[in-house]
Amino acid sequence: MKIHAEAKPLHEPLPGGSQGATVSVEPLIAGTIDWPQIWMESPRRRFMTARLLAALFSSKGRWTVPVTAFLIRHPSAGAILVDTGLHPAVTSDPSENFGRMGTRVAEPKLPAGDDVPTQLRGLGLSASQIAVVVMTHLHYDEASAISEFPQSTFVLSEAEWLAATGQGRPAMQGYRPQHYDFVFDYRTVDFDRGGISSYGTFGQTFDLFGDGSVRLAYTPGHTAGHMSVIARLRERDFVIGGDLVYTWRQLEGGPEQPRPFDRHQWRRSLQELRLFRREFPHAVITPGHDPSFYSQLEQRYD
Repeated sequence: MKIHAEAKPLHEPLPGGSQGATVSVEPLIAGTIDWPQIWMESPRRRFMTARLLAALFSSKGRWTVPVTAFLIRHPSAGAILVDTGLHPAVTSDPSENFGRMGTRVAEPKLPAGDDVPTQLRGLGLSASQIAVVVMTHLHYDEASAISEFPQSTFVLSEAEWLAATGQGRPAMQGYRPQHYDFVFDYRTVDFDRGGISSYGTFGQTFDLFGDGSVRLAYTPGHTAGHMSVIARLRERDFVIGGDLVYTWRQLEGGPEQPRPFDRHQWRRSLQELRLFRREFPHAVITPGHDPSFYSQLEQRYD
């Protein structure tokens, strides 16, 4: 599929930063998908490819897992969203947004009123007030509702943009171009150029507003250009891990993801996250789709 959307490089921090700023983070659950457990956590075994393909079309061994987004409130830069949750259309017709095959495989579900724009209204915000949307990556469940934020600036890694827009069969890598092929303000961060620094145990980070309040950590491996987000609260950091780890067990050394885009890079990124947890034990770190973890999460972190 030919992509019409274009992205511009982001070389400097976005405006709105303020010295010493801290932020708040509000986790949002915006739907669920039913996903084979073997695709999330799986010891490597013989005939793994065949097992994985069979699991995609089986009703057995599935988990109902949350689809997440995060609202970050910055005192001067405004409201920032990390990922978008499921599109409101999923409530009535999942195939309209996910396509027939995506709906069959992932079985997305979205109770009425749980889409991110509606949840934002309940928090005193409209979609038009979201200044920036950070995309950890562009897989179906993260990018599903991009269309609902036409006035926002979208920020993602250059490697992720190229992976999602530069291949002939994007669905084979978990992308659906209909989710992001819009004439929106896309900005991409090249983590191999100047302006990139380390933070904690993360080797490559970008200071989004130039004030240390929101940092984008380059954690490729799950996808070609996956990012995590480090938000500075008053007394600790809040790390949005994205799909670097699907479950908390994975962070603790449990079964690996069976098919990351690049296993070597994924393990390096995972090691950075594990070291961060060890060095900063009071930090909040979120896995991508762990039902038990999100059932215990607080509504707001300051």
